[in-house]
Amino acid sequence: MNYKGEQKALDPLQPQAIPSYLQDTYWWAYVHPNAVSFFERQWLVNLILWGNFARLRDAALAELGREVAGRTLQIACVYGNFSEHLAARVAPGGSLDIVDVLPIQLRNLRQKLPATAPVTLHQRDSTALGFGDASYDQAILFFLLHEQPAAARRQTLREALRVVKPGGKLVLVDYHLPVRLHPLRYLFPPVLRALEPFALDLWQHELAQWLPDSVTPAQIRKETYYGGLYQKLVITV
Repeated sequence: MNYKGEQKALDPLQPQAIPSYLQDTYWWAYVHPNAVSFFERQWLVNLILWGNFARLRDAALAELGREVAGRTLQIACVYGNFSEHLAARVAPGGSLDIVDVLPIQLRNLRQKLPATAPVTLHQRDSTALGFGDASYDQAILFFLLHEQPAAARRQTLREALRVVKPGGKLVLVDYHLPVRLHPLRYLFPPVLRALEPFALDLWQHELAQWLPDSVTPAQIRKETYYGGLYQKLVITV
């Protein structure tokens, strides 16, 4: 992969409260240093997604195009090579900002990205991004929303839509209720209840339920994958 652009930067890390749901529920996956060293394995991330990581990654990135022009925002870091592939698509003159509330996740991502990637990392909470209205051409959330309780999920979506320019896209990839004959429809819920307790919301309700009322069905395009276990929503702002 060849990158052209400014060297990736990292906003000065400031003391910032970790959301209680993240500290209490996901300390073992994202907060503790051992979590990063354990989960930052491409094969493991792919296994967690039942062999679908590359398919879902490429489906999300295809919505942005082979060359991603303008300003792009990725909300939350991701284990695996999602961000590297996204950075490789940034067009000349374009930029990619990536936010996460956890300094440890930002430091981990910085180590994965080439030094010349046109990427800036920011320590921000997804529910209060702090960027200006309509300041990005497109934004993407890859497997973040299932990790948030309903109130945080709703505010994250509101913030993501707020910072995308009219005519721009918000791309969401996350869990979804599988079809009736899918074996994971019956085998997976106990695992989710134990490890991903907020994820079952996305089995029981449409993701659009947490979107602002101003978003109309005509603005939303939805696809499902792997027997309905995963979904992609593309929202035109």
